[in-house]
Amino acid sequence: MHDVISPVTEEVVATVPATSVEETDAAVERAQRAFERWRNVAPGDRARLLRRFAAVVDAHNEELAQLEVRNSGHTIGNARWEAGNVRDVLDYYAGAPERLSGRQIPVAGGIDVTFYEPLGVVGIIVPWNFPMPIAGWGFGPALAAGNTVVLKPAELTPLTAIRLGELALEAGLPEGVFTVLPGKGSVVGQRFVTHPLVRKVCFTGSTDVGKQIMAGCADQVKRVTLELGGKSANIVFADADLEKAAAGAPGAVFDNAGQDCCARSRLLVQASVYDRFLGLLEQSVKAFRCEDPALETAQMGPLISSGQRESVKSYISEKEVLFTGSAPDGKGWWMPPTVVGARSTDDQHWREEIFGPVLSVMPFDDEDDAIRKANDTEYGLSGSIWTGDLGRGIRVARGVEAGNLSVNSNSSVRYWTPFGGVKQSGLGRELGPDAVAAFSEVKNVYFSTEA
Repeated sequence: MHDVISPVTEEVVATVPATSVEETDAAVERAQRAFERWRNVAPGDRARLLRRFAAVVDAHNEELAQLEVRNSGHTIGNARWEAGNVRDVLDYYAGAPERLSGRQIPVAGGIDVTFYEPLGVVGIIVPWNFPMPIAGWGFGPALAAGNTVVLKPAELTPLTAIRLGELALEAGLPEGVFTVLPGKGSVVGQRFVTHPLVRKVCFTGSTDVGKQIMAGCADQVKRVTLELGGKSANIVFADADLEKAAAGAPGAVFDNAGQDCCARSRLLVQASVYDRFLGLLEQSVKAFRCEDPALETAQMGPLISSGQRESVKSYISEKEVLFTGSAPDGKGWWMPPTVVGARSTDDQHWREEIFGPVLSVMPFDDEDDAIRKANDTEYGLSGSIWTGDLGRGIRVARGVEAGNLSVNSNSSVRYWTPFGGVKQSGLGRELGPDAVAAFSEVKNVYFSTEA
């Protein structure tokens, strides 16, 4: 059994059974048996079941959101969006089964066609920072492609995933098609990697663990999608709308208390406007509301655990702190939004993924200097570019090594566009129109027409 602790009150909110290796094996075998039926469900019927699942999630949006506030310490506004994102992803991929068409390829002596075939059982390993949407990004397209899913939520935040598994059954998905298995990563997650009936593993989490999963999957030549760490740059040029960029910068890094792989945790500001921008940024940071996440006004809640808070604090030297926001006192793993100055790209807080509400700031000279500093990292997940010059926006976006970039915006994720990283930020792409293909095999069939 595992106690789920509220990061807001430090109290136990639920006790969840931990799945054993034997129970994991039994669930995978049930999923395999369900796969033989699910893959043969008519495309229109599979689409209807996914739309029904989306409707049931929508009907329970507030319940799921309130559960996430208790489970993860997310602000209520974010949690409602997250439950809505699961609904939207299911609705979006409900259109896929009837559109998953192959091709007819011209050949001599006959006709040649391709089919998209489902893989089988897909294992999805979900992190604690965004338990609902990241789960949906995996199981939505996987189910649409005709696969069955076994999903392991993070030990710290299993409650909304467990509830989504119950809602799937309520919506009419057959037993074994979507199964949630709470438990340890070293037990359940590792068994996804080693079980021969699990044909693909989707993992979101740290780069170090992702490397271990990739190595384990190689033993069976098992497909893998990895969404790993990030240390994204937020680049502000002198010709940008500085007020807008400064107003958006706190949310770009302090949302979810900085526990976001896409967090713009490195802020690069052109030297000619550096001091002016810091003045604007300080106003925005001090106005950023870190408070009880159940409040409608909350913009940031606590960190997920006491251990995570201590880890984040270890990166901060008081002499480097430029200014901070505020945070509640008392129970809860609170930490104020914190802005630190970077003297060098070798500074630890500049280079390493802190996964907390810490923003490192550094000036740059020109486009080349901005791109060089932005790319001086092993990560490449997301980032932003602020400029009033369209040509510069295009040049810098092409120059920065990242999978997802926004110009004059801090957005990273839209369910109808691809999402994923380069370098050590990951492998493969989630979301967008091509995600269903990532859960399919292309089968080629040639028909001879020769007499």
